[in-house]
Amino acid sequence: MRSLGEFELTRVVEMEGPTHRPDFMFPDATSDVFEEHAGWLEPRYFDRASGRLILCMQAFVIRTERHTIVVDTCIGNDKPRPARPEWHLRNAPFLDDLARTGVRPEDVDFILCTHLHADHVGWNTRLVDGRWAPTFPNAKYIFARREYAFWEARHREDAESANHGAFADSVLPVMEAKQAVLVDSDHQIEDGVWFEPAPGHTEGNVVINVRSGGESAVFTGDVMHHPVQLVRPDWSSRFCEDKALVRTTRAAR
Repeated sequence: MRSLGEFELTRVVEMEGPTHRPDFMFPDATSDVFEEHAGWLEPRYFDRASGRLILCMQAFVIRTERHTIVVDTCIGNDKPRPARPEWHLRNAPFLDDLARTGVRPEDVDFILCTHLHADHVGWNTRLVDGRWAPTFPNAKYIFARREYAFWEARHREDAESANHGAFADSVLPVMEAKQAVLVDSDHQIEDGVWFEPAPGHTEGNVVINVRSGGESAVFTGDVMHHPVQLVRPDWSSRFCEDKALVRTTRAAR
């Protein structure tokens, strides 16, 4: 936990470790960058033994004077993701880890999703008596309207394959429970917490700005997947919808 002005920020890690080779994650990647920057990339961000990037699936808790907010809800438990074995039917202690920060699901006022990819919406819902139900019963789930429309259209085209089925099991149940709120991409949640459009990784991707007491932070979601993009912002991941546009978004940040 760290303070940011009058706010408290805490991260809750669901999964962290070596995952993809750099040239898989970033088609433009070259090995010389990892040699040149080994002093700070290793061992925290790059595992030389396996030659793989170390990535983290994590949520963030923002406590303001008025609200408890969770940003991006990771992969989730029990979600059928056969195309991604490391995500498939997980049974991880995410809610226990969240509780250790002093936050129970019923304490959360807002869920903010930078975008609606499967690894950012998974804990939006959990399996209750064989049905997907909102994990955070008292929360409003804030989705950018443009992002929701994009994935809704893909879901209508192919519900099973679109976004690993995450729209069906992690977004629609929230809509059906009337806990979702669709907003413009520059929506303000409260004083000091607001969305900003950041398209490219997905069509309606946003970043979340936080400011308090003269300090500020930005939750970038997947505008940046890995710290190596600090020195190579021109590298876009293979998971970005519009690789050129997200480069522009990254440069503007």
